[in-house]
Amino acid sequence: MSEVRVLVGTSKGAFILRSDEKRKDWTVDGPHFPGWEVYHMTGTPSDPNRLYVSQSGGWFGQVIQRSDDAGKTWEAVSNEFVYDGETGTHQWYDGSQHPWEFTRVWHLEPSPTDPDSIYAGVEDAALFHSADGGKSWQELPGLRKVKGDLWQPGAGGMCLHTIVLSPDNPNRMVVAISAAGAFRTDDGGQTWMPINESLKSDYELPDAEAEVGHCVHSINMHPSNPDILFMQKHWDVMRSDNAGDSWYEVSGNLPSDFGFPIVVHAHEPNTIYVVPIESDSHHFPPEGKLRVYRSRTGGNEWEALTHGLPQSDCYVNVLRNAMCVDSLDSCGIYFGTTGGQVYVSADSGDNWMPIVHDLPRVLSVEVQVVP
Repeated sequence: MSEVRVLVGTSKGAFILRSDEKRKDWTVDGPHFPGWEVYHMTGTPSDPNRLYVSQSGGWFGQVIQRSDDAGKTWEAVSNEFVYDGETGTHQWYDGSQHPWEFTRVWHLEPSPTDPDSIYAGVEDAALFHSADGGKSWQELPGLRKVKGDLWQPGAGGMCLHTIVLSPDNPNRMVVAISAAGAFRTDDGGQTWMPINESLKSDYELPDAEAEVGHCVHSINMHPSNPDILFMQKHWDVMRSDNAGDSWYEVSGNLPSDFGFPIVVHAHEPNTIYVVPIESDSHHFPPEGKLRVYRSRTGGNEWEALTHGLPQSDCYVNVLRNAMCVDSLDSCGIYFGTTGGQVYVSADSGDNWMPIVHDLPRVLSVEVQVVP
């Protein structure tokens, strides 16, 4: 029977939650790195025992940790993230120019085939790559050349938080940056193009149709349809059928089109999930009801999934990296909240149960299925 590992990054350490394929009884291992903010914890598809952690602290800065034994022991690898060439400047909150400064790693994305190849999305926004398991990092500077001087921080900073690797084209990647927008490379990261056409940002940008500057919260896709992308934007749930060349809105009957994560069912390419939040100033569920919304039609038509979730006086948020799906036949959906709860549905969202109640603020959730 397979083991299911849920990898949870929180504001005060990392936790590994373990169960079998039934996903009913769980053990909690942690905290690893207690007291540290763990922005992201993830596994490696080609080597399930290889885990990576991005931890950050006010005193000691950024540290990348690696485990080769599924979290039993850890090794601090390189923490040198140096921008390539002249750093340059980007826009600041007030519109003035501000020097590029490395702060932290928001997201780690291992290669699906090579355990030593891994990408890192950082703040201030840039994309780095390691070919030696995190021992050294090199920036892919072509990304910041796409009007980087016009990029501006979102409320949480100017962070590259989403990295989507194409399953059938190793030269194609899509990234998302708050608040610069979405970008795609078709040549392995040497050159990039903005893919923000048809995004509207009436409340965020003086020029609502600007080529860069849109606040994209997350992007996801199903491996069988890599040209179809789903986006949770600052406002609006969007879909592209041509790898981001153009987008159209699929918010439909959602109670709010503001939110952070968006994920796709493991076996149903047209089934997607979001967690609506009241607004960009009220980061809690509409009516205080924690509801995951599912569309089986690739958007527009949404149903509320509530069974097992609190339906009164619930004022938590679900952050952009805090939702994921597993690959089991009965697809499991997972998410963590800013209140420290981690929930699982072992039946595609129909029924939910809490794995754990009282963790620190959850920043990221990833899942592994290990034979």
